Amino acid sequence: MAPEPGVLQRLGRYARLVKFQFVLDFFLALLIVWTAMEPSTRLDGQVLLTLFVFALGKIGVLSAVMTLDDVTGVKDGSDTANYLSDGNTELRPLKRKPLLTGELTVHQAQRFGYVALVWGAVWWLAAVLVAPHVPVWGLVVTALLLSLSVQYSWGLKLSYVGLGELLLLFSATAFVLSPYSLTVGELPALVLVEALLFGFGQLLIAGYSNTQDISGDAAVGRRTVAVMASAGGNKVFLGTLTALNLLVVLGPYAAGWISGWFLLATLPLMVLRLRQYVSFLRNGHALLARSRGVVVFRTTVVCVLLHNVAYHWL
Repeated sequence: MAPEPGVLQRLGRYARLVKFQFVLDFFLALLIVWTAMEPSTRLDGQVLLTLFVFALGKIGVLSAVMTLDDVTGVKDGSDTANYLSDGNTELRPLKRKPLLTGELTVHQAQRFGYVALVWGAVWWLAAVLVAPHVPVWGLVVTALLLSLSVQYSWGLKLSYVGLGELLLLFSATAFVLSPYSLTVGELPALVLVEALLFGFGQLLIAGYSNTQDISGDAAVGRRTVAVMASAGGNKVFLGTLTALNLLVVLGPYAAGWISGWFLLATLPLMVLRLRQYVSFLRNGHALLARSRGVVVFRTTVVCVLLHNVAYHWL
């Protein structure tokens, strides 16, 4: 009989279950929120407390999202098909899936996911109670984010009825909008643009991931666009998302809602985004495009942060 794992080993298994690297990526939203504020409010005690309490809840919500998605993936067999197939590569390491390796049981993961969701709900309620601002629109966004983010492949299973991509875009965007609403109370055009860039960054990682997972997802009835469309139709869809990602910047700039400085700051992400799509059209390598999507997303965050910091200096 194998020895019982130590505390650190168990924590490591749960950290891999919740995809801690990607959870950290989502936490970059809070840096965007903080740098988008007026400098005079960034160190306000109530603002910092609200962001801290929101962050505690965010750990729970994101952990629940990732965990319950894996629980469903094991139960319906989609993760087995997508991660244990011959097409698995170093770009998709099996160690990210401790349920598939047998390091955790479905019961353990499911229990952890429920506890994490409750943890998130409690702390987000506390964030609302201590927040300096609670606009109605922000309260609605926060409530929808809490209730819908876990429904991708658990509960309502929105990705099984063709709404997965829309949910991903909303959830990632709302992770910027929600804490900004509670700390500032308003919604400038620039912050909306930055939130949408964050959302498209995550959506265009998932879009290429879903392209790799077509056979496994189709077998269990998950209705992603990649599953429902033809190969050519999926390329058009990804191209449309790429164009919309660029228009999130170009449209508001043309309308005079954002400055030329923001357009200049985001040029690197636009170049990398186009490279990602054009390369995919040439080689059809979905996992490589997904990996590049992670780079584009992180580049997007860096561009936004640099702009926000410089914006208040110029």
